[in-house]
Amino acid sequence: MHRRATETAMHRTAPSPRTSPRRRSRRAAAPFGAALCAVTTLTLLSTATLPAAANAPVATARTASASTQSPAAAHVVTRDDHPRSEALRAALVGLPDDEATAAVVLAGGRDGRFEGSAGVRDIRSGRAALADGRIRAGSVTKVVNASVVLQLAAENRLSLDSTVQELLPGLLTDDFTQPVTVRNLLNHTSGIQAGAGLNGPWEEQYAHRFDRLPVAEVVRTAVAKGPAFAPGEQQQYLNINYTLLALIVEKVTGQPFEAEATRRVLRPLRMRASYFPGDEVGIRGAHNRGYQLVDGVRVDVTRWRMTDRWAAGDLERLLVGVFTGKAVPRSQLEEMFTVPDIDGATMSAGLERFDLGDGMVVWGKSGARPGYNAGIAATRNLSRTVVYAVTGTTAKESGGPVAARFGIPAFG
Repeated sequence: MHRRATETAMHRTAPSPRTSPRRRSRRAAAPFGAALCAVTTLTLLSTATLPAAANAPVATARTASASTQSPAAAHVVTRDDHPRSEALRAALVGLPDDEATAAVVLAGGRDGRFEGSAGVRDIRSGRAALADGRIRAGSVTKVVNASVVLQLAAENRLSLDSTVQELLPGLLTDDFTQPVTVRNLLNHTSGIQAGAGLNGPWEEQYAHRFDRLPVAEVVRTAVAKGPAFAPGEQQQYLNINYTLLALIVEKVTGQPFEAEATRRVLRPLRMRASYFPGDEVGIRGAHNRGYQLVDGVRVDVTRWRMTDRWAAGDLERLLVGVFTGKAVPRSQLEEMFTVPDIDGATMSAGLERFDLGDGMVVWGKSGARPGYNAGIAATRNLSRTVVYAVTGTTAKESGGPVAARFGIPAFG
């Protein structure tokens, strides 16, 4: 999570999350962030104070040896009256290192605030990391996607009990004999399997980093597999659920998803530094460069086409806007704090529930793209919040460790 915007948290105690039929989840409950930030359905660029991203011509890969990198840069703390300031400071010490080259951490709530950054803007120059540069938000953008869908539900333009079969007729094959609802997509209980992706070994991913993967192909290959389980029987976190939600938004509104998300969420929450990059491969404006650690060498992965998924971001404004009902009408907000009653389930509509022990329950979302990790999390009443933006060197593989280092310390 990374965001620059400073917002005043509401100190209202919230009701406990609701539940529905208990079954089982394909993903065991995990500490905040261990649910690895799988690439979301949308690619939004935003800033750590809030980042944004995307543009640029194809460039030759830049590399830098991790063993000959710039010396650790001094960390900069501009606010330091948070009860967990010491732990948050410690997380920034030593950057750049083998886990990340830069980080921005913003923690807030009722008891104080911490704002800090550390690391380098790029390995070659060793310039200090930007505290307000743009980043790729990854799956954090699922929060935006869910917000748009819940707004449409509040306007009675769709129902959460409406089915994919009704809204997107002909999309699912005859193998889907049971209705798949909008709610199933929101909380990852649809049973629809993953479609084609630009995945595989690192070398293969890098070689195809500028390729385009049409959404239609992702969907076609997903539904061709048939259901993995009956809707509502299990919970399995997959991007395909949010890809279909975006298609539903487009069908209902007649507008591109990116336009609806910008109009309904980014603009009202004043997320001015965030945008959808479309076909661009770089990041507009000032930003910290992202790297992937490969055999001890940092490969510059800042330029990368992300059109195989969609997403969104200005992290702290988004976090506060969602939790206070500015992004989602209160008539639908409880969906974001309702985990289905399935064994091991942790995910709601756009968010995930993390039990950190000693009565501390946190709701949040993490995201990753090559070279970039992001995360947002807070207690339901916003008594504690955190947003981090990190240029992680194994971003897509180490979302859990990154969250454990830069996010969890805010909660004790």
